[in-house]
Amino acid sequence: MDNFFAFSFPLHKSTKVFFMCGRYSFSKSKVQIEAELGVSLEAEGELIHNYNIAPTQQTYVISNQRPGALQLFQWGLIPSWSKDPKMGGKLINARAETVMDKPSFRTSIRQRRCLVLADSFYEWKKEGKEKTPFRIFPRNGELLVMGGIWDTWKGEGKVIHSFSIITTGPNQEMIPIHDRMPLVLPGREAQKLWLEEKDPAAIAEMLHTPGDWILDMYPVSDRVNSVRNNGVELQERVG
Repeated sequence: MDNFFAFSFPLHKSTKVFFMCGRYSFSKSKVQIEAELGVSLEAEGELIHNYNIAPTQQTYVISNQRPGALQLFQWGLIPSWSKDPKMGGKLINARAETVMDKPSFRTSIRQRRCLVLADSFYEWKKEGKEKTPFRIFPRNGELLVMGGIWDTWKGEGKVIHSFSIITTGPNQEMIPIHDRMPLVLPGREAQKLWLEEKDPAAIAEMLHTPGDWILDMYPVSDRVNSVRNNGVELQERVG
């Protein structure tokens, strides 16, 4: 399975996941987001902080359809043509190398892109039989903005807006941790282009490994392995 990760467990149970990119956190305020992105955004009520975002959960994106709004979308893309809404638990990532061609993604990458908002993501470094979780975040302390694609599924009396995070090969700081990383979009110009570009060739040009030394990281508690754990203590450095 080239461009998605299949989960063989119910996400509400205590378990371990080690997929790229399979967990991240969001704890920014609307004011902080507006200041960093340089835009005014619509949002419903106070933003919900989540320190252990997992597939199938809802979290914040800015879509090219509504670039002036913070929207809650489900993580794990469900193609509009899919007959099974549970497919969203599998399509959490889309590989930059194949996203332009894969049936599940090729329309979305051309027509439906989004900014996935976070303050950090988690990745597990394999050392022998052990896997140590790391919190990875922008070195400059700013919002982590990841490139994503989205779609809308309708059926069974429901409408589900969902998304996938684009992944690329690793930059220099990620190489010791994992062989994949999210498509990080640093800077307003890159973020604006991601939402507005319509030329497929220009879109493909944006699907490259992020620049080196833009990220920092440190090890965190293995409590992050379980989706049942969710609090600011998950972001504390250990060891």
